[in-house]
Amino acid sequence: MTREAGETPARVVVADDQTVVREGIVMLLGLLPGVEVVGAAGDGEEAVRLVAELAPDVVLMDLRMPRCDGVEATRRIRSEHPGTQVVVLTTYADDESVFPALRAGARGYLTKDAGGDEIVRAVHGVLSGDAGLAPSIQRRLLERLSESEPRRAGPPEPPDGLTARETEVLVLIAEGLNNHQIASRLQVSTATVKTHINNLFAKAGIKDRAQAVRYAYGKGLVRPPAG
Repeated sequence: MTREAGETPARVVVADDQTVVREGIVMLLGLLPGVEVVGAAGDGEEAVRLVAELAPDVVLMDLRMPRCDGVEATRRIRSEHPGTQVVVLTTYADDESVFPALRAGARGYLTKDAGGDEIVRAVHGVLSGDAGLAPSIQRRLLERLSESEPRRAGPPEPPDGLTARETEVLVLIAEGLNNHQIASRLQVSTATVKTHINNLFAKAGIKDRAQAVRYAYGKGLVRPPAG
């Protein structure tokens, strides 16, 4: 599902076990354009139930909740209701919180010091196929991926039949550039960038940008910065 500016607001469910925090997020989002809060849950079980009833576009998911925590709720939602995306919104940014949530299917991860505009951008980002990750989380994810992948000597050949330009686009995705930034860097139109992305995703069996980052590192197309 993708959305362009000016379209129907994204329908959001907020899940957080702390009443004050939950109500504060709902109130904050109610003041901002581009999102509509359609439900609020006090734990993971209620979040799963509301997704089944309301079919929201996105769940803003806390992690540490009773009955069913955010990771398990995310896993169930992504398995049972794949049309709903999950953006984690939590106090915790340690590896033991971040990576289980991403493995469970979360496509975004923000900490609770994120501003309202940042939350809205993450919501719309995941609906457009981007990874709605806070910059610090994205850096940590790239560091973890680079630590787990073997280093290769010499420039790698484009894998899976990718053209040189498709490989170039893939590398820029892995560096965190969006479609408009890639178009500006390559001096092409955004429509051309989208065509390259569709082609390379099909050839490599990639479903979204988070997978594209992992693929690029796994194939040795990008390397972590020195130091």
